[in-house]
Amino acid sequence: MRDTKESRLLLVLLIAIAFALITVDIRGGENSPVDGARQAAAAVFGPIENGVSGAVNPVGDAVSAVRDSGERHDRLAALEKENAALKAKLGSNDRNRSRLDQLNRMLKLAGQGQYGIKGAEVIAIGAAQGFSWTITIDAGANDGIKRDMTVLNADGLVGRVTTVGPDSSTVLLANDPDFTVGTRMEGSDELGFASGQGDRPLRVQLLNGKADVKKGDRLVTFGSQGDKPFVPGVPVGVVSRVDPAGGDLTRTIYVTPYAGFSKLDVVGVVVQGPKKDPRDEVLPPKPKPTPTPTVTVTVTPSASADAGGGPDAQSTDGQQQ
Repeated sequence: MRDTKESRLLLVLLIAIAFALITVDIRGGENSPVDGARQAAAAVFGPIENGVSGAVNPVGDAVSAVRDSGERHDRLAALEKENAALKAKLGSNDRNRSRLDQLNRMLKLAGQGQYGIKGAEVIAIGAAQGFSWTITIDAGANDGIKRDMTVLNADGLVGRVTTVGPDSSTVLLANDPDFTVGTRMEGSDELGFASGQGDRPLRVQLLNGKADVKKGDRLVTFGSQGDKPFVPGVPVGVVSRVDPAGGDLTRTIYVTPYAGFSKLDVVGVVVQGPKKDPRDEVLPPKPKPTPTPTVTVTVTPSASADAGGGPDAQSTDGQQQ
């Protein structure tokens, strides 16, 4: 419809009539004269309204579900974050308990050997130079660490200090091919030299080619002049294999070290050696042998044999007949 003077006048008139009907409807209440018209309009347009509502409501529900889903996702994320923090805290506590246990056992070992030690933490593995088996510890010259000091942990010999910085030091591990330490056999006092072989057992050359040695025998450090680089009595490992004696001047054995070089955490640097050689005092208690079960079989004669009615007896009777 074109915008003319007549159309604008008609629009104003319709608006005035609408306001008048609304006023009459409100004043009439339940007896409103337009109630019948309202009900008729509801009967005509009600189904259409319900249809539109049915089509629109799923959209509204979907929007609401998306909003609720976002809220649930945020809460789930918050719960997962709390669980992760709790697990991290528990993991940290487990690690702290493990390190405390290592420290206690290391202090016990140091006490048995009368070693004065400086505790340190392993902060790096390997070194920039070459492919040596080394670790870096968080103790250096400011902590009284010097080159060629013995390094041990709760299990036994770890290595020796090779490089010292103000607050850190490098330790050459006992399984490095360039590592050599004098050893003494428990009980027999047979002497030898142990060398590292990487991830394989230590190789020990015994000075006595006819030494009586067997699998399970244990070794400790022999010690060095002035306790550098090695103090005496530190547990080295257990004999795992013995080469046959071939009449050579020396004899070769292979030793599984006590220390696990791939899982070092807390170590101790021996800053003061013992007043006397602890000999075998620092070795752990020997494991008790597992008893071998003995099976006893008792043979009981059968009743038929006691009565003389067995198959052998019947056969004998038949031959006699």
